Amino acid sequence: MATHHGKEGVVTVGGTGVGELTSFTLETTGDVVEDTALTDSTKSFVAGRTSFSGTLEMHFDETDSPQTSLTAGSSIAFILLPEGNASGDRSFAGTGIVTGMSVNNSMDAIVSRTVTFQGTGALTIGTV
Repeated sequence: MATHHGKEGVVTVGGTGVGELTSFTLETTGDVVEDTALTDSTKSFVAGRTSFSGTLEMHFDETDSPQTSLTAGSSIAFILLPEGNASGDRSFAGTGIVTGMSVNNSMDAIVSRTVTFQGTGALTIGTV
């Protein structure tokens, strides 16, 4: 069983790596639709549509062009690479809309940026 250290992760936006990345999350969900008949004694369901969303966390860097493109309402093409970007590593690719961007500043801390996105269309799961 293979395990991976978080430091291997890479995210690209528009084909360019996001600088100062500290973490990311990807959440996929699937709707279910009830198809129980009146005479059934137990409920039954069928698979519906799927969707995905995510969050990118990074140290604030105003000179990093991928970071500066991550503004609310912008469309992005991304690849999330939790294992890194070597041949055979797992990849999650898709397009999304940035739903939020915040800059976090705290005394005695590194200024950070948080970006949330909502996927649009299909999420492609593959390898590099």
